[in-house]
Amino acid sequence: MKLRLLTLPLVAAVALSLAACSKEASTSAPAAAAGTADASAPDTSPIAPAQAFDVLASQGKGFTAGAMMSAHTVYVLFDPQCPHCGHLWQSSKALQSKIKFVWLPVAIMNAKSAPQGAAIVTAANPVETMNEHEQQLLGGKGGMSASASIPDDVLASIKANTILLERLGATSVPFIVAKDARTGSVVTQAGAMSPEALAAFVGLQ
Repeated sequence: MKLRLLTLPLVAAVALSLAACSKEASTSAPAAAAGTADASAPDTSPIAPAQAFDVLASQGKGFTAGAMMSAHTVYVLFDPQCPHCGHLWQSSKALQSKIKFVWLPVAIMNAKSAPQGAAIVTAANPVETMNEHEQQLLGGKGGMSASASIPDDVLASIKANTILLERLGATSVPFIVAKDARTGSVVTQAGAMSPEALAAFVGLQ
């Protein structure tokens, strides 16, 4: 499937358009065929929106940026090759003093996705590495150089994150899952947004 850019209007006064990168092809393991049982097959059952936050908290694997002790946690499923994920990363910096962001790498874009995701999460300083990567990506350089040789456990976590993305019913990244700070309800959204829109989305404005 060719890469499609999905652009949706944001609220008035928001300069950055809501946009996301859709997957080229599914990278998750297929579900077991009907009538067969495979105890080792990954769970591909849909995740209800209300359960999205708790599932990512317990099963997602990534790195944390921002206020580590914050009562507000935001999960972001991202592909290192997605420029819109890069824009969201830049927007999130303005809120890192108030929010703990957990970035979960997936691999849906191309062959560079998994190696770059692995390099970021295994770096001595994932936040600084993510900064450098996104600067290169948004600068049109394709992002950081990364080895195609990925430790099995790291590759397994990226594949698991990718399956979680599909189970959430998402077809594009970045995919954001949080709890509204005012109501406590789970909120989800696909696409990049400005710092102001992101703060409003999580109930901090």
